[in-house]
Amino acid sequence: MDNDEGPTLPDGIKDRRYSKQIATKALSEMYTPEKRFQEWVCVILCGILMSVNLVYLVFYFRIDSLHIIILSSFAGILSADFMSGLVHWGADTWGSVDIPIFGRAFIRPFREHHIDPTGITRHDWIETNGDNCALTILALGTMTKDFMTKPETFILENYWWSCYIFFLALFVTLTNQIHKWSHTYFGLPNWVEILQNYHIILPRQHHRIHHVSPHETYFCITTGWLNYPLEKIGFWTTLEYLIEKCTGYKPRDDDMKWAKTIPTT
Repeated sequence: MDNDEGPTLPDGIKDRRYSKQIATKALSEMYTPEKRFQEWVCVILCGILMSVNLVYLVFYFRIDSLHIIILSSFAGILSADFMSGLVHWGADTWGSVDIPIFGRAFIRPFREHHIDPTGITRHDWIETNGDNCALTILALGTMTKDFMTKPETFILENYWWSCYIFFLALFVTLTNQIHKWSHTYFGLPNWVEILQNYHIILPRQHHRIHHVSPHETYFCITTGWLNYPLEKIGFWTTLEYLIEKCTGYKPRDDDMKWAKTIPTT
């Protein structure tokens, strides 16, 4: 080996690194200006709707409903954690980047993340959170419409539901930011590290379990509270077994194609 190529690597190591560089580059180049525009629109709409709904929730707050707010909020956070697992499991386990529109827009980031787990730490706020914001717009828009058009009696009777939807939407929106923090080991604000250490949001050590190949467990990435119980009952493996039996599709087949070593020439 020439001196300018650096030290000699053990057999196979250079090939693995090179193949991952090729795969990462190929996946990152699928991030298009159109996708970027979609993310910007979703982040702006989500921010506006979230702010409007928060104002309405504060306006209609009654102290005697505090216990309902706490319970509804907790249920919303748990639901967001489960939904993060469901979406994460679905995108990790099924589908392909070759699916028209959807594949490159939504499955691509999951394939890239398993090849380059720290790549997410180099994404800005828009790229990190754009897709999650898109998931919340319909629910937040419906809430805003109800606050603006329904009578006060209806709003007060359904205040618990509004709190549930708001916290569900809030934590769905923040899920990928929390996920990004779980891969960030330097420069995190103290308050984020405190939330991680007390497992209020997804801890870094907890999320490492998912990143052991073949990435088949611990899919919940908002708080991670549901990972252990879902793993204990075999929730994901049962779903995969049933889907494979019914369709013949093998779980994580596309993911493993991207992650496998491609020999260099």
